[in-house]
Amino acid sequence: MINKNILLQALSQPIDGAIYIEEMQTYPLHARLSDVKALEDVLLVDDSGDPAFVVPKSALFECIFQEWKSLSNMYETLLQAVDDAITIVDQSGQVVAWNPKAEELYETAAETIIGNPITNFFQKESVVLMKTLSDGSTVTRQYNQPKQDVHVLINSLPLLSNGEIVGGISVERDITDIVKLNDELSTTAAYIQDLESQIEPNEIDDPFYKIKGRSQALNTSITLAKKVARTDATVMITGESGVGKELFAQAIHKASTRAEGPFVDLNCGAIPAALFESELFGYEKGAFTGAVKEGKLGKIGAAKNGTLFLDEIGELPLELQVKLLRVLQEKQYYRVGGNEPIPIDLRIIAATNRDLEKMVEEGLFREDLYYRLNVVVVPLPPLRERIEDLPELVQLFLKEFSAKYDKPVPVVAPEVMVTFMHYPWNGNIRQLKNTVERMMILADDNMITVAELPTALFKSKSQPTVNVLREETFEDERSKITQVLHQTYGNKSAAAKMLGWSRVTLYNKMKKYGL
Repeated sequence: MINKNILLQALSQPIDGAIYIEEMQTYPLHARLSDVKALEDVLLVDDSGDPAFVVPKSALFECIFQEWKSLSNMYETLLQAVDDAITIVDQSGQVVAWNPKAEELYETAAETIIGNPITNFFQKESVVLMKTLSDGSTVTRQYNQPKQDVHVLINSLPLLSNGEIVGGISVERDITDIVKLNDELSTTAAYIQDLESQIEPNEIDDPFYKIKGRSQALNTSITLAKKVARTDATVMITGESGVGKELFAQAIHKASTRAEGPFVDLNCGAIPAALFESELFGYEKGAFTGAVKEGKLGKIGAAKNGTLFLDEIGELPLELQVKLLRVLQEKQYYRVGGNEPIPIDLRIIAATNRDLEKMVEEGLFREDLYYRLNVVVVPLPPLRERIEDLPELVQLFLKEFSAKYDKPVPVVAPEVMVTFMHYPWNGNIRQLKNTVERMMILADDNMITVAELPTALFKSKSQPTVNVLREETFEDERSKITQVLHQTYGNKSAAAKMLGWSRVTLYNKMKKYGL
């Protein structure tokens, strides 16, 4: 609150002559405007209690009026500036504010709705604000469908005065495009994938066609990968675990002049150090006890005239980094137990989910090898930075697993896709694929709802924790029902499934507890 003591002093009049101070309100000079209890002349006194100034009620009224105008201007500007739909209602549910974004979203002019009950324009059960008015509850990021073709995330809070509810305010973010995109992909993705499956691999011109997504972040990586694919330069693909580094490596190989040659992959983190040398270089016959009699070609030999993909290169021990560096420098290698140098003719693509620069600084990765491998870097974005690709990926995996488990492609409930959009996906595409497979297995009635979501998806910062099967996490049955309804965005069918009840049982208990 703004301190008005300076303004009061400026508007006040010095004491001149006798006054009836007993008829006036008395306040110290440092008083705030909010301290004034009624609109009357105000007497200001100094620290010793002697009269100092008189503030006429006309001046006081002018001060209050100017302050009201200032606050009103800020209020109106805020309503205009916010890019979400804002609705404010009084205690009876009549609309007192309706901003331009609300006009656009619900195609209803402010002059039409303001002054009228909000339930005249929406069904009462779809108006989250009405529940806020009735019990003072606060809602945060709840999925809601107030009208047939409108989907929103809503925040709703009560307006209080002296502890009494005098109104409510809701802020709604339009997610209709996201939901519609999901619905459209549900009907078109399967058709597109059927067409793709009918095309022979050698008829597909773009080796990157398997990489799904249209986001700017992904397209930037694809564009760079296509440029470097036409050369024979060493490539380093970076990105978190599960972003599809091997898929990119395969696409680069297929788009290169070595496409007719083999693509050989080696996971540097999956092979024990003792076996790495023989796995990479191969060995001559009789090189050591237990060796295959005919010897072994090794990954480098197998990749001749093609591409060798060294996945998780950051896991390679230092002593083996030296041997790999020597091969890259000398363009030749020796098999274990062999004495003749073998020239190499292959392309190297490496990948890592670790910060190699930091590892170099810490002495965990050789600097000379780092620069040998780091000719061209293709960074891959995590899923959370290309979240607009998520609906397409979900439909792609649903199609894949519907064929695998001989089930029809299910419909994804809007609240499931909203939950997906707000999950960080630290496991990226791999985690998403595993999640979709799990839901595909558990889904009934050709519909995927929040009941099929794994618990982990609700443990992000934007979602509450799901643990409905453990009674000890809830104080009583009423709070348990309230919690589950919140987690299912009010979807009673999903809530009943999560609780292990029938819909009738859930309705009866909700009625019992006044929910």
